[in-house]
Amino acid sequence: MSVKKYSQAIRDAMAEELRRDPRVFVMGEDVAVLGGVFGCTKGLVDEFGARRIRNTPISEQALIGTGVGASLTGMRPIVELMYIDFALVCMEQILDQAAKTRYMYGGAVTLPLVIRGQQGTGRGNAATHSQSLEMFFMHFPGIKVALPSSPAAAAGLLKTAVRDENPVIVIEHKALYPTSGEVSDDPDCCIPFGSAEIRREGKDVTIVATLLMVDRALKAAEILAGQGIEAEVIDPRTLVPLDEETILSSVKKTGRCVCVHEAHKTGGMGAEIASLIQEKAFKYLDSPTLRLGAKQCPLPFNLGLETAVIPQVDDIVNAAKQTLYVK
Repeated sequence: MSVKKYSQAIRDAMAEELRRDPRVFVMGEDVAVLGGVFGCTKGLVDEFGARRIRNTPISEQALIGTGVGASLTGMRPIVELMYIDFALVCMEQILDQAAKTRYMYGGAVTLPLVIRGQQGTGRGNAATHSQSLEMFFMHFPGIKVALPSSPAAAAGLLKTAVRDENPVIVIEHKALYPTSGEVSDDPDCCIPFGSAEIRREGKDVTIVATLLMVDRALKAAEILAGQGIEAEVIDPRTLVPLDEETILSSVKKTGRCVCVHEAHKTGGMGAEIASLIQEKAFKYLDSPTLRLGAKQCPLPFNLGLETAVIPQVDDIVNAAKQTLYVK
């Protein structure tokens, strides 16, 4: 095991996959000499050259379209979108071309395309560079969705994505890039999709959280433990496929659930999980499932206002206590 930053874990995972399989290549805006806006591809061009680490024009439609074509002809592209917000200008390529082609051809073709992008708040990047858009991709069948919340998950999920025969979108978080954690030194250490991680065990309330909210949920669980409340914290790691069994087993044990994510509360991941619990574990519930997400407004530039819009540790603590009817 080695201690690595989140960004370094991503960079090293790509390097290992590039060495393992000559069909893998990386393309995106400023991914070569600059190393990407957050440094996740820094130094790769020195080892693998400009044919496999390709700078591209500023055209997300061209990026994804080229990735779809390359993957259909036997390559395994990793396409970097500088901000996940920019996926909005190439949704047709992602959700109609990438997600549906294998289905429309009856499985006769494979489409091993990885789309990497980062989202979220923490840097005052404002309304068009801070959005959390995972539910767009979760809604459309044919594309897998991974959300790594730690360096180990960032490396393991990315490796699994590169080796998958289907399109995968790996959504990272800009505020996690400087964080550190242990990562396996095994170049074949992959994290299977559809396998949630129980980050903390507890018996009183389940907290399901993604990306940056996982750390906040763990901090909230520490505070709750000091008040005699044991929270179980679950990181789904992938939304498609979703590990329903782990979530439902936890809720059946605790009888309560709080879902927390950075995307807007309306139509967010929490709504889907709350519906899942309602359908499959209703008789085990002792209180309604609660959802925490961004307030229903564009994300502010001002850091103070940004903080006010996004769920904080105290919000998670209060929601968990509310499910227990504790003030």
